[in-house]
Amino acid sequence: MIDLNGKRALVTGGSRGIGAAIALVLAENGADVAFTYQSAAEKAQSVVKSIEGAGRRAIAIQADSADPQAIARSVDEAVSKLGGVDILVNSAAIGHSGMIADLDLADYQRVMDVNVRAPVLFAKAVIPHLKDGGRIITIGSALGERVPFPGITTYAMSKAALTSFTRGLSRELGPKGITVNLVQPGATNTDSNPADGEAADFQRGLTSLGRYAEPREIGNAVAYLASPAASIITGATLTVDGGAIA
Repeated sequence: MIDLNGKRALVTGGSRGIGAAIALVLAENGADVAFTYQSAAEKAQSVVKSIEGAGRRAIAIQADSADPQAIARSVDEAVSKLGGVDILVNSAAIGHSGMIADLDLADYQRVMDVNVRAPVLFAKAVIPHLKDGGRIITIGSALGERVPFPGITTYAMSKAALTSFTRGLSRELGPKGITVNLVQPGATNTDSNPADGEAADFQRGLTSLGRYAEPREIGNAVAYLASPAASIITGATLTVDGGAIA
């Protein structure tokens, strides 16, 4: 049983897609949830209403994950309004496609700032507030382990970096009773990669189950790792991709 009653979570990038599903699943299992969003204010308010509909407190915080000052401010706001933070979920990320030969340095830097630097800085800001039983869960990608087609090297690099981040941070925080884990989704039915999209059949064909994941299925994996049921699991990678990298 997943029991998050009394827990307070901060989810980055929680206004849509996988992040929104994670925020709602955590709330449905008893957590109060603060989440960040960059610009989708209407979608953020919709997530707030859904969380409140589950009987939990919800706080939407506008913050650009590429901005270190915004990261620090959003953690301070979450701690202040929730009375603390027990769970951090690093979900905010941006995609990138294109060949390395054609790489634009500014595009590359923003991918690394959002997908790699931001999880590090969110963790740095949250760690002083975490107590025994705290959780840090980062959303990576199955593409961090297997790159099945060209043109996604930069994105795959950024997600692969999260494996070492997770393992190393688990060593740092283990003595404090805080676990650190990585969830690696595969093709998931979101606005940015819909199950009826142009490349959907190819992506389905990579999986053992022959289908996309739904965002809530990723949220369920995160909720498990956030719960006391996963208290012995740390430094681990949970791949939730329907068998795409099996």
